[in-house]
Amino acid sequence: MPAFEYEALDTSGRTKKGTISSENARSARRELRAKKLVPIRLDVAAEKKGLSREISFGNGGSGKLSHKDVTLFTRQLATMVGAAAPIEEALNTIALQAEKPALKRIILEVRANVIEGHKLSEAMAKHNKSFDQLYCSMVAAGENSGSLSAVLNRLADHMERSQAVRAKVQTALIYPAALSFVAVGVIIALMTFVVPKVVEQFDSMGRTLPFLTRLMINISEFIQNFGLVILLFLIVGTFAFFRALKARAFRKKVDQFILSLPVIGKLVRGLNAARLARTLSTLISSGVPVLSGLRAAQKTVSNTVLQDAIDKVVIMVEEGASLSAALKRTSGFPPMVAYMAAAGENSGQLEELLGKSADYLENEFESFTSAALSLLEPMIIIMMGGVVAVIVLSILLPILQLNTLAGL
Repeated sequence: MPAFEYEALDTSGRTKKGTISSENARSARRELRAKKLVPIRLDVAAEKKGLSREISFGNGGSGKLSHKDVTLFTRQLATMVGAAAPIEEALNTIALQAEKPALKRIILEVRANVIEGHKLSEAMAKHNKSFDQLYCSMVAAGENSGSLSAVLNRLADHMERSQAVRAKVQTALIYPAALSFVAVGVIIALMTFVVPKVVEQFDSMGRTLPFLTRLMINISEFIQNFGLVILLFLIVGTFAFFRALKARAFRKKVDQFILSLPVIGKLVRGLNAARLARTLSTLISSGVPVLSGLRAAQKTVSNTVLQDAIDKVVIMVEEGASLSAALKRTSGFPPMVAYMAAAGENSGQLEELLGKSADYLENEFESFTSAALSLLEPMIIIMMGGVVAVIVLSILLPILQLNTLAGL
């Protein structure tokens, strides 16, 4: 039976090391858990040739936590650190009450690195899929300034606001998309199954059908003959489009087109500017320099054209320009952001006024999406009703024509 060297955490958070014999790594972990030990590392004991094989616990740094899990963890950690709890004890407490195995594993691995002497930000950076560069930069700023609790609270606030904005975007897009999908499905069903059955009744009339009826018949036959081909073409085209978006040159052309649209362009520009202002405000208030904050905040902007605009802002700030002057000279973001940045630089309240500009842009986005939804939903219903009415009318016209001839 093979032997395994292990390193684990007991219920009090202390590190335990030893050797255990078991059939395989899985049963070894099971036996450790039965002893109320949480395995961090499990290695096959060195054999005679001195070779060993490492068996990592879980997926190491390959796991990824959801945005919601990271937000909740950040809020809990901020509360415990604010209550003067040591970092390793706070992490252990949060891990013990975590319900998701992936969350518990990552927190325990972060704690193990902290116990080994790493900073919290360095330990989190090893799980860069869960804690991105922006997150780790803010944690590092809190550690260096001695205000980790305040920084974690700001970070949790920032993540909650980002999650709220993301939820609003999803709400604004999902319902109209679902309504449009149902409307198109109903129309296709009518043209594919209903119209052909009714048309069969008119074949024996031997009369010329009205133009609208002939048009609906032709459309119905086209859908029946080429519907699957069109559907396959749309699926392949959609897949190819999203695959092409991974190329930055193509993505930039698409983003440029989106920004050039009359209403949608302004909405996308304002939403990305709100993300930039909110993130930059949070970073500056946490003690991160403006230049480093710009580089970190750039990752929160999804539009590649605006990302390039931030690159220009960074270059100008490096050359000695103020943030407001650089934003004014860059044609990418709403004038509101540059104006509030200038007011903040003059008053020494840059982070506060950037936060207010983000509030304004987010409120403007919310107002616009609410108004757009209130108009879009009835428009889709009216369009669907109009198309259905045309289909019904194309069926009724031959019947009305027959009744007219019968009356003569």
